[in-house]
Amino acid sequence: MAVSVRMDPLLEKELEQAARRQGVTKSQFIISAVERALGRKDPAELYRRVMEEAAHYKVGEGAADADLPAHQAALRQSLRERYAEQQDDYAAYLAQRGGK
Repeated sequence: MAVSVRMDPLLEKELEQAARRQGVTKSQFIISAVERALGRKDPAELYRRVMEEAAHYKVGEGAADADLPAHQAALRQSLRERYAEQQDDYAAYLAQRGGK
C-alpha cells in the first residue's frame, strides 16, 4: 500500500541523510521508524537477544577448536605454533639488536 507524506524540505533532507548513513532507502527508513513507534520493533529486545546469544559464544585460544573437524584443528594448531616461533625469533632479534 502506498502512502504519501508531505514534510518540510529540511526534514526531508535530514531523512535522506539519515537513510544514506544507514544504507537504506527513505522508504525502508520510514517503515522502520513507524514499526518502532508502533512497538513492533523493540531495540531493547533485540539487544537482549543478541547479548543472550553472545553469552554462549566461546572466546579465546582453543575455544572453538573442539567444534572444528580434525584437519582444521590441526592446521590451526600448526599456525599457532608457527606464529609463536616467529614471535620468539623476533624477540631474539630485538634482544640481540639492543645488546649491541
